[in-house]
Amino acid sequence: MPAFFVDIIVVLYSVALLFVLIHSLFDAHLIYHYLQSFKKKKLTSYSNDFIPFVTIQLPVYNELYVVERLIDAVAAIDYPGDKLEIQILDDSTDETSAIIARKVALLQQQRISVQHIQRRNRDGFKGGALKHGLALAKGEFFAVFDADFLPSKDFLKRTLPFFSDPKIGMIQTKWGHINKETSLLANLQAIALDGHFSIEQQGRNAAGFFINFNGTAGVWRKQTILDAGNWQSDTLTEDLDLSYRAQMKGWHFKYLEDFITPAELPPFVSALKSQQFRWTKGGAETARKNMRTLFASKLPLSVKLHGAFHLIYSFGFISIITYALLSVPLLFVKEFYPAYNLLFKFSSLIGISICIYILHYFISYFNNTEGSVLQKITGFIFRFPLFVSLFIGLSLSNSIGIMQGYLGIRSGFVRTPKFNAVNKDDKKIRRRYIQNKITRLNIFEGLLIFYFLFGVIQSLYFKNYASLPLLLMALTGFSMIFIFGIKEWRQNAFEPLHE
Repeated sequence: MPAFFVDIIVVLYSVALLFVLIHSLFDAHLIYHYLQSFKKKKLTSYSNDFIPFVTIQLPVYNELYVVERLIDAVAAIDYPGDKLEIQILDDSTDETSAIIARKVALLQQQRISVQHIQRRNRDGFKGGALKHGLALAKGEFFAVFDADFLPSKDFLKRTLPFFSDPKIGMIQTKWGHINKETSLLANLQAIALDGHFSIEQQGRNAAGFFINFNGTAGVWRKQTILDAGNWQSDTLTEDLDLSYRAQMKGWHFKYLEDFITPAELPPFVSALKSQQFRWTKGGAETARKNMRTLFASKLPLSVKLHGAFHLIYSFGFISIITYALLSVPLLFVKEFYPAYNLLFKFSSLIGISICIYILHYFISYFNNTEGSVLQKITGFIFRFPLFVSLFIGLSLSNSIGIMQGYLGIRSGFVRTPKFNAVNKDDKKIRRRYIQNKITRLNIFEGLLIFYFLFGVIQSLYFKNYASLPLLLMALTGFSMIFIFGIKEWRQNAFEPLHE
């Protein structure tokens, strides 16, 4: 290889590892605050004295399989009827609207205050729908639920008391997983989300750092929304954007680690990819929009730094795919360019990051999984490598979204389809919204299988066994993404749809 090419590889490799190392140190700080939060935990007494007017907003777009389940769960929430209204913000273009209309008519006969609100267009997507509904609402507080969520009957009685503190602008509850055990794909997603909600949300909140509204299963004070500039649709993560604008205005957020709102995990890899793409691209757009304001504020430096790494968290996927792709040519650099040996010795510091991330997900897995200690340990040992592999496989798609976000390349809001797949066989018949074509990205992900297979073989040939774990996980991850995607496409293209 030409010397300048080797230099480029080494520089990119070093930058990727440096980002991972620094980010892991911030993560270690959150782990510390998460563990400390249990020592400071106080029991909360709930009072019925605080009964403000509440608007529940249900933003819906083509949710044939789950919309009726959602409406039933929300209609069953225990709260005085004269202090509650439900807005179904329906942007659907299929028979979902007819299902909603029938359900609303039945609920109105029972004197439940529910409105079926339809816009002429889908301007602003979810953020636009929420803003439109807010202008028509009577509530002082707004609870928001996506179509795949099932709030408990006591949801409002458990969350609203915290708003007796006038500084609190938003309450976020923890997500649960109703279909966690239906497939390996769902199980691995649960590991990722549990790590976010337990270590990151609880750790940041306990330390006084910024957290985010997760788009659903939370409650907003109307005054907070308006003070922060209302819902805006110039990013794909309107929830994260509003969260930062509100907290930079001085509002406080509260995360409830011990109060779970169940939801459905995407049962198809195509649905997971669209969700991850939107989250990571929207995160990059939000960072691009708010980073300068964050650092120009008078907030403590620790809040700014943790906020900055929160906003650029998705950049980690670029580091992952960069490191994975470079791992193959690096085999040759290590073998034939001994001048870089000292640098590679320093790169062993990445072991610190690996230990921190293992600790992060082990703690969250242990605290969010049922079973004996032995079952939890063995379950984690089996699943964690597969979890890492899956997200390496997603890193290419996510990195494309992240780069588009940082470069200001706009795209539409592709919502995550929901299927009411709470049993193992449900996803075999509920396939209306899944991917029905092979994309160039699918083909490239398939080609990467052979690329990393070559890397595994070359690693064994050079006896560079330290590179094997990453190469094997990359091979496994891209194989999972490609094979699951092709399987879903074949089912949708060639098997009859029975519904």
